Amino acid sequence: MIIKTKFDDLILVKKQKFTDSRGYFQELMMQKNIKIRFPFQVMSFSKKNIIRGLHIQTKKPQGKFITVIKGKIFDVAVDLRKKSKTYGKYFSRILSEKNSLSIYIPPGFAHGFCTLDKENFIVYSCTQYRNARSEIGIKYNDQDLNIKWPIKKPTLSIKDKKNYSLEEFYNKTNG
Repeated sequence: MIIKTKFDDLILVKKQKFTDSRGYFQELMMQKNIKIRFPFQVMSFSKKNIIRGLHIQTKKPQGKFITVIKGKIFDVAVDLRKKSKTYGKYFSRILSEKNSLSIYIPPGFAHGFCTLDKENFIVYSCTQYRNARSEIGIKYNDQDLNIKWPIKKPTLSIKDKKNYSLEEFYNKTNG
């Protein structure tokens, strides 16, 4: 089932899960529902209280279909499409193995998440290959974004500790 949001092209997908005494079988994505090609898939594992992001590629931006196969995350997408009516606004949702929600984040959004369970496995299906030279990050705690993260003291990568403010990002990409 497709669930639309107030952000153009950003959607949630409620997936079917078939459960019996052995466990469950779940559809991750159906091409007929999301008519987008995903040539690049990656997976990440994170322990509890990690924030990854907020990441974007400025050249060849990626659309991302995010699925949690184990665990629970607070997922965030920030609209950085310059002509969008929702520029600088964010969308957040809990994604988990239990709630069977995935999210499609279109190109032009920064993406990040906070892990909420002891073990969290996330699959990303991407519309573009990774372009490390054009990767940039926005600070998870940027005051202009005012994201209501569910934890106070997250663990960040060295790279994410150097992310830009939203204003710095705007100046860097418009300069």
